Amino acid sequence: MAEITTKRQGELPRGVLELLRKQPEGMPVSQVFPAIELVIPPTPFEATDYPNRPGVRRYEKIIRFSTIGAVKAGWLVKSKGTWTITEEGMDALDKFPDPEMLMREGNRLYRSWKHAQSDEEVDASSEDEAAASSSATLEEAIESAWLEVRTYLEQINPYDFQDLIAALLRAMGYHIAWVSPPGPDRGLDILAYTDPLGASGPRIKVQVKRVASKKIDVDSVRSFMATLGSQDVGIYISVSGFTSDAERETRSQETRRLTLISPERLFDLWVEHYDSLEETDRQLLPLRPVHYLALPD
Repeated sequence: MAEITTKRQGELPRGVLELLRKQPEGMPVSQVFPAIELVIPPTPFEATDYPNRPGVRRYEKIIRFSTIGAVKAGWLVKSKGTWTITEEGMDALDKFPDPEMLMREGNRLYRSWKHAQSDEEVDASSEDEAAASSSATLEEAIESAWLEVRTYLEQINPYDFQDLIAALLRAMGYHIAWVSPPGPDRGLDILAYTDPLGASGPRIKVQVKRVASKKIDVDSVRSFMATLGSQDVGIYISVSGFTSDAERETRSQETRRLTLISPERLFDLWVEHYDSLEETDRQLLPLRPVHYLALPD
């Protein structure tokens, strides 16, 4: 990547971190690229396509590669197509205002991380374009796969989604006592216990929302909490996720036991317990693993 100067290697990740500082809840990578291009346009080299991949610009992949150090440094989190700056990332922006200084610190932390993984000393800036392309391609594949899953969850029939949650709870070892039939649910979709008779352990109340248009707000969370008794455990699952106020309200509870499950967490649980699902239940969200060569970073 000789065409990319040391200064440029710092400008791109710094620009990404500055952009994300304005969106502390994270930003879909599909929005990161056009937004960063407005403030840091591609150079003539970055604007060209890869020779063996017509139509695929270097710019986006170079951004992906240039932010690897920020991820290893703990400044940036990339999860299922969403990029989020951390508190450490915000501190780094203030501590290292010069892009080259930021890059050097990122490389230093990257080397420390790398050294902890093996005995080899690695210079993060020495990776070649082939390695950058490989890393970016895997990242894109993961994001693409998650986008398909999320779209599927947003479009699934609401009652199938309810059945999907019940199936997951069964696979996790819980006993489903009741699933709401079609019609008004009065704030309760699933009732479960830790044993078949409900004689021990808490009663588990589950609220399921398959509304993709907006995140569940704090008022909706409070309404659900009002249905929980002192011995109940509440689980609120939303395809659209939850607002930061709703999450703070949940964390602040000292007597009500409530867990919020985002679509990302739901998918992770589905994958984790996939082998324990009944074959018919797997068809509610069928998955097929794809294997990649896992060479050391």
